[in-house]
Amino acid sequence: MTAPAGLPRRVRVGYGMGSVATGAFGTVPGLLLLPYLTDTLGVAAALAGVIVFLPKAWDVVLNPIAGRVSDRSTSPLGPRRPFLLRAGTALAACFALLFAGPSLDSTVLEASWVVVAFLACATAYAFFQVPFVAMPAEMTDEYAERTRLMAWRVALLALAILVSGASAPAIRDAVGGRDGYRAMGLVVAALILVGTLGAYLGTRSAPIGRVTAAGGTLGQQLRVVARSHDFRLLLTTFVVQALGIGAMLAGVDYMARVVLEDRGASTVLFVCFVGPALVLTPAWAAVGERVGKKAGYVAASVFLAGGALLLVLAPQVPPTVVYLATGLVGVGYAGAQVFPLAMLPDTAAVDAARSGSNRAGVFTGVWTAGETLGLALGPGIFGLVLAAGGYVSSRSGSVDQPDSAVTAIVLGFSLLPAALTLASLWWLARYSLTPDDVAAAVATAPDEEPA
Repeated sequence: MTAPAGLPRRVRVGYGMGSVATGAFGTVPGLLLLPYLTDTLGVAAALAGVIVFLPKAWDVVLNPIAGRVSDRSTSPLGPRRPFLLRAGTALAACFALLFAGPSLDSTVLEASWVVVAFLACATAYAFFQVPFVAMPAEMTDEYAERTRLMAWRVALLALAILVSGASAPAIRDAVGGRDGYRAMGLVVAALILVGTLGAYLGTRSAPIGRVTAAGGTLGQQLRVVARSHDFRLLLTTFVVQALGIGAMLAGVDYMARVVLEDRGASTVLFVCFVGPALVLTPAWAAVGERVGKKAGYVAASVFLAGGALLLVLAPQVPPTVVYLATGLVGVGYAGAQVFPLAMLPDTAAVDAARSGSNRAGVFTGVWTAGETLGLALGPGIFGLVLAAGGYVSSRSGSVDQPDSAVTAIVLGFSLLPAALTLASLWWLARYSLTPDDVAAAVATAPDEEPA
């Protein structure tokens, strides 16, 4: 690849706008779909967890295929950009339908609507997310520039998560009932469309080197990717942490309603979780340039786990302490997004430089499949924790919960994500790719003419 090392700010911002779409879709279903099923449609907690998980599990199969398809694209607009527009528009339309199901007086039929609509969302998301994540490896060769690019992406991702995650429950509660969910779905769909158009238009001047798609079948390419030692370790770390983050997102509404006994607290908790990323993303990027991406990732993970452990005390301490502990989680979450997303293009670029073939789409397809699996399985596990604690589902959401259910909510929101985050460091400790490795691989790569 021969794209210039430094990218114009308009390209960085334009690329980052794609995170408005991914952030909104990645956040709101994880935050509200499980309570929508258990406390509006009356679906049992364990079954609701399965419903949230299964459509996203489809993405685990589909994402590598989406990467393969985008790798082989020959569009004059770039190998990835057309996918952003088409899939992003479809995602917005399908999301509007997700919470717009008619009242059918049948839990089975209403839950089936959710399954079908969520499956359609997941399909469109795969063909948006995979090309989007693959783009940085083709936009710049420079190790540090990818961190700067990811800083913009994560900052806008944090803003999108904050806006969508804070406003979605507020809109739901302001309108009330199922109409509240329907109104919320339309607003979030509009936000997804804004991110889609912003990314498509904002990257129209992004430099793109001539892309040579890797040969061989998809299965052969997946085996090559699986043999990438550092990619495998980085992916495992990220997926295990995504499990914990997915569980925390699913637990926000339950913590507010059942533990803190304040529906409005869900917005405050979410702001505490995501808000620090708006301020600290540049700081974490600076830490990475000073001490290295791996060391920064470790530090961020420790902050995340430490804050989650403090939340075990939620039933015994004032809400202010709960908010402060959630803010500490948010400090770690900001860095835990910046560093792996900045390290991923390094692994793909080293592979491309050493092999002479571009497998960025396959790398990112496997990556987003893992991320999707983690974020989907997290709420599923949280649903099983609720079931184990005896959580009582209803169509009104006003049932008194047993003490065991309260304990399950707290543990699923605190101890579970803390344990998963700390466990992930076992794989991260073995990641060995350095800036010198990236520079050496790129320096010895065959020269290619720009598109």
